[in-house]
Amino acid sequence: MGNTFKALRIFEEDGKYIRKIVDRNITDLPNGDVLIKVEYSSLNYKDALSCDGNKGVTRNYPHTPGIDAVGTVAESTIELFKTGDKVIVTSYDLGMNTDGGLAQYIRVPAEWVVALPANLSMREAMVMGTAGFTAAMSVDRLLKAGQTPDMGKVIVTGALGGVGSIAAGMLAKLGFDVIAASSSLDNDNNMLADLGITNRVDSSTTNDESGRPMLRPQWSGAIDVVGGNTLVTLLKGCAPMGNVTCCGNIGSGDLNMTVYPFILRGVSLIGIDSQNCPMAIRKNIWDNIANNWYPESIENHVIETTLDEVGKYITIMLEKKSRARVIVKC
Repeated sequence: MGNTFKALRIFEEDGKYIRKIVDRNITDLPNGDVLIKVEYSSLNYKDALSCDGNKGVTRNYPHTPGIDAVGTVAESTIELFKTGDKVIVTSYDLGMNTDGGLAQYIRVPAEWVVALPANLSMREAMVMGTAGFTAAMSVDRLLKAGQTPDMGKVIVTGALGGVGSIAAGMLAKLGFDVIAASSSLDNDNNMLADLGITNRVDSSTTNDESGRPMLRPQWSGAIDVVGGNTLVTLLKGCAPMGNVTCCGNIGSGDLNMTVYPFILRGVSLIGIDSQNCPMAIRKNIWDNIANNWYPESIENHVIETTLDEVGKYITIMLEKKSRARVIVKC
């Protein structure tokens, strides 16, 4: 193992944020229990925001983004992980205020590290990444709440995005009849068909502006990545005893509604916090992904790039023109 490695580094210069591939020394990495040689990372919208100087994501620069990483343990100060172990790190503070996975090495606390399941390759782990983990956590919470395919259709918002597409694919693989909702169905590029989903609605279906406190039941459950009035609409239009998960607020963080869906139909609202998910649950969800939840057809919509080329995909993501999962071979 050499002492230097390559990393994407974001510098603040004269009020602008500049991306550079630089050589760093391993001694420059933050303190931690486990040094990991990164095989793959993935590109998420939070990474793009960090590259663009969003202080809500990253406070101090220079900085290495990348909230996902998978690789091999190079050094460990604890017995739980040994040199050569294959491991995953997603969420927590990785890539936010701790140097992240868009680099050839990371060093992190042991509490952030998950052993790579035997049935999952490193590449597949990053095709999933935080987006896939969040999707799987949403599916897991629906199942634990008692959602079953025989209850009826489940709607997924943002179904062409990272979390939404993977969640929809997982549900379809588990036998659910899925409704895919998206504001950009014209950009589908056959993704939904590949995932086995034929029911599609545009975002107007999930944006009720009638002011009514309840709607006729239109779905038995939902996975929402949008928040705001979209989440309100999903709750108002959910069938009795249905379950709705919430993992995002790109629409709004506000929730302006009555309690009637909860007290007249028994609808449940389930919050998803994948960043700080307890380790026991985290391990179980990665095992589910590895054993029977991985939607293989998502592979048709993955772009693999390198550290040297990742900049152009960051620009595409900031312009909100991204139409595929982007994984980075480090």
